[in-house]
Amino acid sequence: RTAPAAAAALVAAGLALGACGDSGPSTPAPGGSPASSGGPAPSATATPAASADRGRQIWLGQCIACHHPDPSKDGPVGPAVKGSSPELLEARVVKGEYPPGYTPKRPTRAMPPRPDLAPTIPDLAAYLR
Repeated sequence: RTAPAAAAALVAAGLALGACGDSGPSTPAPGGSPASSGGPAPSATATPAASADRGRQIWLGQCIACHHPDPSKDGPVGPAVKGSSPELLEARVVKGEYPPGYTPKRPTRAMPPRPDLAPTIPDLAAYLR
């Protein structure tokens, strides 16, 4: 399989697993990471490049249904999020809230909380830097 074909298959599989709307419980996959996390659990010895690559996989599999494939651009539902802090991602993605004192780009509550993505926040933040 070529790299583009493998990437397309990964994106299709991620979208099929639920994109932004799945808030059901996750089932541990072999190795202990949540099945819907978009990839392996972060490693304490992972390089920044490996973390960003995992974050890209999460972005493509979980986020582009609402956000633009290029995180620096607004999507059909979600705003551009390039440069989002880990604190903002934790509050917004995991809890469905905004951090105290944060002014949202769009005043909506359309994005459902995804607590199953909590372990992936460091990787997602590395990709969005």
